[in-house]
Amino acid sequence: MCRNIRTLANFEPPATGDEIRASALQFVRKLSGVARPSRANEAVFNRAVDEVTGAAMGLIQSLETQAPPRDRTEELRKAQERSRKRFA
Repeated sequence: MCRNIRTLANFEPPATGDEIRASALQFVRKLSGVARPSRANEAVFNRAVDEVTGAAMGLIQSLETQAPPRDRTEELRKAQERSRKRFA
């Protein structure tokens, strides 16, 4: 999986539409192998991003869990700590 794609489900506050779209964009870039499509493929690329965004939004909004929502600040702190240990 692309390292830039982050877990977006079960956070407080919930993931925004912009975060979900950015994740979809990274996913489509990874699948297609291009960061920026040619003019000939731009419409298809953008349509794919829109479709993946819609599917991701539907998924995230439909998921049910008994776990308490995770705190974004705390998860960021944990990730930074893991990174410090890894690259120390």
